This record gives sequence, C-alpha cells and structure tokens, in this order.
Amino acid sequence: MDIVAHGLWVGAGAVWLHRHQPVSRRTVGLAIGLTVLPDLVQLLPLVWWVVFRAADGGLLLAYIRGVPGAEPVLEPALAALSHHLHCVMHSGLVAGAVTAVCWAVVGRFWWPLAGWWAHIAIDVLTHSADFYPSPVFYPLTQRGFDGVAWNTPMFMAFNYLMLAAIYGVLLWRRWQH
Repeated sequence: MDIVAHGLWVGAGAVWLHRHQPVSRRTVGLAIGLTVLPDLVQLLPLVWWVVFRAADGGLLLAYIRGVPGAEPVLEPALAALSHHLHCVMHSGLVAGAVTAVCWAVVGRFWWPLAGWWAHIAIDVLTHSADFYPSPVFYPLTQRGFDGVAWNTPMFMAFNYLMLAAIYGVLLWRRWQH
C-alpha cells in the first residue's frame, strides 16, 4: 500500500479506538509515524544517493512510482541496501523483537507500535509476489506472500473510496454527538 494510505488507515483506526478508550494525540501521532516509517526507511539510501551523489531527482520519483517490471535501474549496492531495509522494516520477526524489547522496558505493549504492525499486516495483503512482497519472516527468508498489487489503478481507486467512506462515517458520527 502507498505511504499516504497507510497513515490514513491507522488514523481511522485511532479515531475508532478513541471512541472505545482514550488515546492521546501523542500516541496517535507516534502510531501514524510508525506506520509510514517502514516505507520511508527503505527510501533513505536512495535519497542519500540523489542528494550527495548529485543524481537526478527523477530517479527517486521513478522509484516511488515504480510498477512491476518498470522499476528504475539502481546501482547494485544501492538496490541491495534498499531491498534489505525493506525486508527489515516489513519483517514480523524484527517487529516482534522490537515489541518484546519495548515490552520489557515499558512493562506493557507500547501502543504506537500498533502502527508498525498495521503496516506489515496491510502490506502482506496488498503487495504481489512480483513487486516488493512483504518478507514477514525475514531474516529467515526473503520470500513474501502474494497479495493483491496495491498499485493497480483498480485497487487504488477501491482503497481510497473505502477510506473516503470510512472517514465520512467517522465525521458523520462526530457531528451526531
């Protein structure tokens, strides 16, 4: 799923959750931040490359807009680093280890991590095997699941229509109370 949609889904979930139990703005902000972080982290090497190697900024845009079979060609080391950062940030095993450490330190589940977990769960379902499948069991394997390709026009339209409907219902309920 695209970065914006990840944030919107977690934002909608936070609004719904807040109706049932108090959720601070800080927690919501951190959860939304953690839901967009996995995709931003994998872009860091490419941003560094464009900024410090004076590469064409169009490369970054082509990478972000890439579709299966039409991804831009990257330097091998840059491609490998971006790929492994994608794997790390989309791994349930890595997220599980971070969650366990946070739980040990804080003494309970740290709710902003729900944003990261939501990102992983959504991407498992919305990434096809031929375009950044989510390697949930990385580093044990880099294989991912074959879900629905999020960047097909039909899915994008459906996704944003669903988001619009959900936010419409949330706003309508807010005005009712």
